[in-house]
Amino acid sequence: MRDQIVNGPIVKTLLVLAYPLIINQLVQVLYNLTDTYWLGKLGREELAAPGTAWPLVWFFMAIGMGFATAGFAFVSQYVGAKEYEKANRAAGALYSLMMLFAIVVGIFGVISAPYLLKFMNVSETVYPYALAYTRVIFAGIPFAFTLFAFNFLLRAIGDTKTPVKINVSTVLLNLVLDPFFIFGWGPFPELGVVGAAVATMLSNSLGSVVGGYLLFKGRVGVHLTLESLKPDWEFYKRIFRVGIPSSVGSSTTALGFVILTRIIFTLGGQFGEADVAFATYSITNRLTNFMFAFSDGISMAMGTMVGQTVGAKLYDRAKAIAEKTMAINFAILGIGTLLFVLFRVQIFSFFIDDPAIIAESAKVVKYFSASLPFFGIFSAVNNVFQSSGHTKKSMLLSMLRLWGLRLPLSYGLGVLVRDTAGMWLGMGLSNVLGAIVAFAWFLTGSWMSRIIEEKG
Repeated sequence: MRDQIVNGPIVKTLLVLAYPLIINQLVQVLYNLTDTYWLGKLGREELAAPGTAWPLVWFFMAIGMGFATAGFAFVSQYVGAKEYEKANRAAGALYSLMMLFAIVVGIFGVISAPYLLKFMNVSETVYPYALAYTRVIFAGIPFAFTLFAFNFLLRAIGDTKTPVKINVSTVLLNLVLDPFFIFGWGPFPELGVVGAAVATMLSNSLGSVVGGYLLFKGRVGVHLTLESLKPDWEFYKRIFRVGIPSSVGSSTTALGFVILTRIIFTLGGQFGEADVAFATYSITNRLTNFMFAFSDGISMAMGTMVGQTVGAKLYDRAKAIAEKTMAINFAILGIGTLLFVLFRVQIFSFFIDDPAIIAESAKVVKYFSASLPFFGIFSAVNNVFQSSGHTKKSMLLSMLRLWGLRLPLSYGLGVLVRDTAGMWLGMGLSNVLGAIVAFAWFLTGSWMSRIIEEKG
């Protein structure tokens, strides 16, 4: 596959790598949509609970994800340079580092969840559901994170199919378990919102165990051993040097969404109903994630190609790969946005028959939806910076879009017009302006250099 990535036809290779990733993303989104559907049967507050938990979980996972991104860049570039033994050693060191980090995060998250939810200004009606859900999800983070590391490592070497098989299996298991644990079907206990979290944790645990088994048995392109898992302090220094900017960028982005949650509850409470505003945001987020499943899959495939072509010093090819990806993403999200606008009422009614939420969704379509194709460009550029190892650029770009644009525009316009419409408009403007800045920075070509050492 390496030869096809660095020498083959760009679009064909991109689609070959992307289709398993797209399937994987769609299956993940299907889980989120199903979760939203079942919890919508319980009520507005239950539907909103997972949406409050995931920004918190994402914040802590994002710290480690930055180092996983650095590991991805090293592994993919070693493969591109045909230094396979170094790729295996890098993979082992990264996997053990991520495992230890996830255990610490899980423990901390379970303890700190009440204080974090209070900081987010979660409404009193949503809070008890959010707390119970959040604690279970944090308890399962070590399994979720090692599964994530498995996916990253295999994607770095160009194997996008094996992770999909495992993820599809775990998500399908999750889909089956969801209603049984939520409603107490058959011999299962009726756990409500907590049932959705338990189903997620059990499914991720199974996927993590299977992924670890394949890595240690050498059944995939990466072969981990107990020897390769030993701390490699010299390599860790390199991971931290490359990974800290990405980690800071990812975690500050995630923290920004924690703040955004607070803004939505605050503005929603001032100019309407807080639970309505956040429930509408939660459903919108699930729907946009469905659209992004296609563009994200293509962007991730592009990341593999860019990482290996940069490793092979084929910089013009890497640029062409990225430009074609941006054009494809913009077209896909444009079509998705049109469908979203045309069938808004039917889509939102499918999840919850709540007139207030349907009314709020009209503002989403009017002030936010047109910006979605631009996020496809932003996402592609961000992936170029990360996969080429230029993580400081990715960090600054992410911080600009969220902290420099989305948060001040969403809050400022919401207060200015005294309506949640201003909040949705601010979110939309951040996508458009962020894409313009990202594309201009990409065109400078400052990301066209390797981060791995030269041979000899």
